[in-house]
Amino acid sequence: MPDLPLAALRPPLAADPLALVGGRVHEAQGRGRRAFALFQALRHPGQVVWILPDHAPQMLLPAGLPEGLPARLLLLRPRGEVDLLWSLEETLRAAPVALVIAEPEKPLSLTAGRRLQLAAEAGRTTGLVLIRDGQGSHAAETRWLCDARAGEAADSTLHDWSLIKNKKGTLGHWVVNWNGTSAAVHMVSATGQRDQFAGTPG
Repeated sequence: MPDLPLAALRPPLAADPLALVGGRVHEAQGRGRRAFALFQALRHPGQVVWILPDHAPQMLLPAGLPEGLPARLLLLRPRGEVDLLWSLEETLRAAPVALVIAEPEKPLSLTAGRRLQLAAEAGRTTGLVLIRDGQGSHAAETRWLCDARAGEAADSTLHDWSLIKNKKGTLGHWVVNWNGTSAAVHMVSATGQRDQFAGTPG
């Protein structure tokens, strides 16, 4: 398979299966959700805002982030879940922001999820909420399950990313070779997996 461009100065192509639809809020779960968020941050030009609780045990270290991202990244650490959700909603409404990533501690209610979608539409901003397994919102546009490739966890460059919810399209599964520092990602395998997932998307 050919390399898929990962240009920090160009938005994702419409035909890119790993692209997040703009003006909507998406979700990522699994142990590799932060790697997926960094991957998406590199692909969205402009300001990136990352919101996480002030007492989060694992912080982002600028020295360990992909080249070029620290200069575009604004880290917010609000106190409490209410302030975190308020920060997320207001940042999504801020049109100059390209991508907003948030790590709430509690599941989003349907009302909160809908409010975030309206905020993203108003600001034409893409949102990515990193959730724990089983804490997804019904309002999410898509939900991704992110992990290391089964049986090859020792190779940190291989990522197993599955689209397990999609309101407006098909589901899928991709094994991606991305080390977090290069300007390209290699699709080790890219196969549609609609039959693999039970139920109707969304």
